[in-house]
This record gives sequence, C-alpha cells and structure tokens, in this order.
Amino acid sequence: MPRFSANISFLFTELPFRDRFKAAAEAGFTGVEFLFPYDEPAEELASLARDNDLEVVLFNVWPGDWEEGWRGLAGIPGQEAEFASRLDQARVYARLLNCRRLHAMAGLESQGANVETLVGNLRFAAAEAAADGIVILTEPINRKDMPGYLVHRSDQARDIIAEVGEPNVRLQFDCYHREVEEGSVLSAISEYANLTAHYQIASPPDRGEPDHGTLDYAEVFQLIDATGYGGWVGCEYRPRNGTMHGLSWVAELGVRLGDESGVL
Repeated sequence: MPRFSANISFLFTELPFRDRFKAAAEAGFTGVEFLFPYDEPAEELASLARDNDLEVVLFNVWPGDWEEGWRGLAGIPGQEAEFASRLDQARVYARLLNCRRLHAMAGLESQGANVETLVGNLRFAAAEAAADGIVILTEPINRKDMPGYLVHRSDQARDIIAEVGEPNVRLQFDCYHREVEEGSVLSAISEYANLTAHYQIASPPDRGEPDHGTLDYAEVFQLIDATGYGGWVGCEYRPRNGTMHGLSWVAELGVRLGDESGVL
C-alpha cells in the first residue's frame, strides 16, 4: 500500500502554513511535502515536523521569483551561480529537515531554458547532494498548466536523466501532469518504474482529489504497488470543498494515509 504525504502547499491552505503540520498529522498523514519553505526558518519547520511525528518528504530548490514568472533556474544559461547558491540553501534546509528529495525545476523556454544547461546543473547538483544522501528529482510538467516549461514529457525526462548519468538523479512522476500532457498513465508507471523516486497525484481535469476524473486511482495505486515501489506518494491536489471534506477519497479507495498500523 502506498505511503501518502500531504503537500501542505496545496492541502490545509485554510490554515497558516505552520499550523498545517499539525492538521496533516491529525488527519492521519505521516509525511509532508511542500513547494518552497524558504520564508520560514528551517529550525522551526524541523521542530514542527518532529512535534507532529512527520517525515519531510520533498521540497523544491528555489525556482526564482515566482511572482515575476520564474519557474526554475536549473535549465537557464547565465543562472548557474544563482542555481548553485540556491542549491546550497536547499541542502541546508534538507539537512535540518532530514529530507532526502529535492526537486530542481528546469525553467521556461521563453526564459532561455535548454537541455544542455539543465544536464550540466543536474550533474553538478547530484555531485553536491550525494554527500547528504539526497536524490535530485526532475519532473515533467504539463504545458497546459505551465506553458513553455522545458521538461514536459516523460521520455524527455528519461533522456535527461540518462545523459546526466548520476544514480541520485531520478524521476518525479506526477500522474496528473502525465495524464494532461500525454495520457497513458498506467503504462507509463510500469515503463518508468525503475527511474521513479517520487509520485504525486491529483485528478484531471481539475487537479482535484484523486476520486473523480479521467484516472482510476484504485488501479493506479495497485500498479504502483506491483512495481515494488516503497517510497511516498504526494497528495498534490487542490481540494474542491475543503481539505478534510475532500479526504473521503481515502475510505472510498480503501487506502490509509499513514503506515499499515496508522489511522484513516
């Protein structure tokens, strides 16, 4: 059975960010992930995770000014020094949060993002992060939600990972993005199982809870289990009518948010 982490940049947003740790734990989650933690002191986030018996599963390297339209630095020529600095920042947070997965966003083609630069920066990041036991992730993101994003197809990500050639550069497989951009999620789970170090879920077309939409998540979870995957599945969806109300999908799909002995 998959282990589910709450992406608290998407879930429990009716609460202040720090309060979402407790809310996630009380809902039954044993892991959390988030986008960009850098507005909060890492020590305080680590304390919140410990106090609520939560594992911090994943977060992103700073992607540039989001409000100004930046969607990652890793693929953008001329930003190598900034990327290196922000990677150092992310590693400091990861060490304090005991987090072992960092997503390095590639950036937009309209801002110059290209595969050659991305490969170089991912190779650099892999070498730097290896000492901390950190896996660097690359994620295909669909171009409907993020027009012009450099890495938008699974085969593209596979080729980039192969070119980087480092064992701690892996795939972040977001079922929602895959379905919107390419479809064929079930066959892709099997095809890319050996590269995948993290899954994320949401229902197309609205990115809501994994219960209604074009994907049968009961089948998705069974297939993920069949691959032997033992990592986390991130709940990166937008609740349609409040986070707690939306968690009815857990019972409907016959899964648990925590470990085998956990609560619903």
